[in-house]
Amino acid sequence: MNILMIKLSAIGDVVHTLPSLAALRRLYPRAHITWVIEEAAADLVTGHPCLDRVLVSHRKRWQKELRPGSFMKSLAELRSFRRDLRSRPYDLVIDFHGLFKSALLAGMSGGKRILGYKSLQEGSGLFYTEKIPEDMNKHAVDRYLDFVAHLGRLQGQEPTAGPPEFLIPWDDTNRRNVTALLRENELREGEAFVAVNPVALWKTKLWREDRFAMLSDLIVTEAGLPVLITGSRNEQPYAAAITGRSKSGHVIDITGKTSLKDLACLYRQAALVVTTDSGPMHIAAAVGTPVVALFGPTDPRRTGPYGALHTVVHKEMACRPCFRKECPTGGCMEDITVDEVWERVKERLGRDS
Repeated sequence: MNILMIKLSAIGDVVHTLPSLAALRRLYPRAHITWVIEEAAADLVTGHPCLDRVLVSHRKRWQKELRPGSFMKSLAELRSFRRDLRSRPYDLVIDFHGLFKSALLAGMSGGKRILGYKSLQEGSGLFYTEKIPEDMNKHAVDRYLDFVAHLGRLQGQEPTAGPPEFLIPWDDTNRRNVTALLRENELREGEAFVAVNPVALWKTKLWREDRFAMLSDLIVTEAGLPVLITGSRNEQPYAAAITGRSKSGHVIDITGKTSLKDLACLYRQAALVVTTDSGPMHIAAAVGTPVVALFGPTDPRRTGPYGALHTVVHKEMACRPCFRKECPTGGCMEDITVDEVWERVKERLGRDS
C-alpha cells in the first residue's frame, strides 16, 4: 500500500501532525509512506523512522524565481517535483493541510483515494474523494488524529489508547552540535538553563523586548538559571534588543545557531521554555519540556502547547481570540505583565524541578 501525507507548513502544524504519522504507521505497518512538505519545516521529518520518503516542495522559492528571470530553471524543478510526486501509485492521499495549495498537490498526485476535511476552504474540498468533518473545538493534534481514527474504523479498529507520539528524529550529530554550543557559552553538560523564544511570525503575537529582558534577568538573579535566547538568523535583531537591555551577564543570544533538530535536542535539555505562540513552542512541548506560553490573538485550546506540563498566560478580552495579524492596540499582548509571567515561571520551575 502506498500512502501520501500532505502537510506543507508551518513548523507548529508539522509538529501537530507527527502523532498522526506514528498512528498511520501502526495502522498500516507495511505501507510505503511519503510526506510532502515545504522546505522551511522539512528538517523536522527528514530521517523519521515512520517515513519511507520525504518530498520537499520549494514553492516559495519557485514563486519568486518565476517572476524575475530564472523561469526555465524553476520550471524544470517544478516538472521534476511533479514527476517525483507521481512516481508511485498512491492508494491513499491524506491532505492534513486543507488549503488550495495542498489540495492541488493531492489532485496532482494521481491518488485513487483522496481524504480531506469536509470543507470548501479555498475550494480544497473539490479535490477530495472522501471527507470527514473538522471539529474546531479540538486541539489541532486531535483534529489530525481524526483522519487515522476514521481510517481505523473503516477497518473495524478503534483508535489506540495512549498519549499521542511526538518523535522528532534528531541524532548524534545534533547532540554534538548542542553540546558544542553549550560549551561555547560556558555551560556545563547537564547544567540547568531556561530557553526563551521571544519571536513569532505575527506582529500581534509579540511581547515587548524590554519585558523579555526584565523576565530573563529575574530568571537569572532569582531562579539562579542562565537564559538562552533562541530563534532563527532572521530574528537576531529582536534577540539583540533583549540582551542589550538585560542587566545580567547570563542572558545568552544563540539565535541562528541551531537547526530545527538541534533546537529540539536543546529544548529537551532545558528546565523550561518561555515562548510566544510559535513553532518553537510546539517543538518544546513535543520533546516533553515544560512550557510557559504567552498567547494573544490566537486560541490555546486549538493550538496551544499540547499536554499537561504547560502553562498559558493570556488576558481575557472580549475581542480575543480574533486571529488577526494586525491590530491598532495589541492590547491582548501589551496587557500581559512581567510579574504575571514571572509568577507562572516560578510555579513551573518549582513544580517540575
